[in-house]
Amino acid sequence: MLRKMGEAVARVARKVNETVESGSDTLDLAECKLVSFPIGIYKVLRNVTDQIHLITLANNELKSLTSKFMTTFCQLQELHLEGNFLHSLPNEVSTLQHLKAIDLSRNQFHDFPEQLTTLPALETINLEENEIVDVPVEKLAAMPALRSINLRFNPLNAEVRVIAPPLIKFDMLMSPEDARASPP
Repeated sequence: MLRKMGEAVARVARKVNETVESGSDTLDLAECKLVSFPIGIYKVLRNVTDQIHLITLANNELKSLTSKFMTTFCQLQELHLEGNFLHSLPNEVSTLQHLKAIDLSRNQFHDFPEQLTTLPALETINLEENEIVDVPVEKLAAMPALRSINLRFNPLNAEVRVIAPPLIKFDMLMSPEDARASPP
């Protein structure tokens, strides 16, 4: 058990160091068994946070992200959080004014994260395989850059299915009404 934890910590440290040393605009901490974003990473990355445009935290065990995460990485253009246990986002997600794509698929959202509707550059939202019933269609329709939202395999209510199509100018992917169960 301790050996596996040590290996996971070493893997995170190695990936963070690669980002710093290479001057990369990407931080990939996918599949690192993270239950939270390690506080020590903020210190290690403090001189390069403005250069980081893509963070991948996919397939970890994250239950939440802190406001500090959002305000520290305010230059993000892509954020991949699929395959975690997230059920909400901090209000400070509104500081991600350059964010173009966010992947929140395969999490535990019951409510649509409405803070996303305040992001002017956001083009793509992936919320596939969550538990979302209702969607703020009017707010989404008012988003200037939104091109695609994936809501497949969510138990969307019938009202969303009727109201959304005539109001939206972007692709809204939904499962057929009889396909509310999770995919095979």
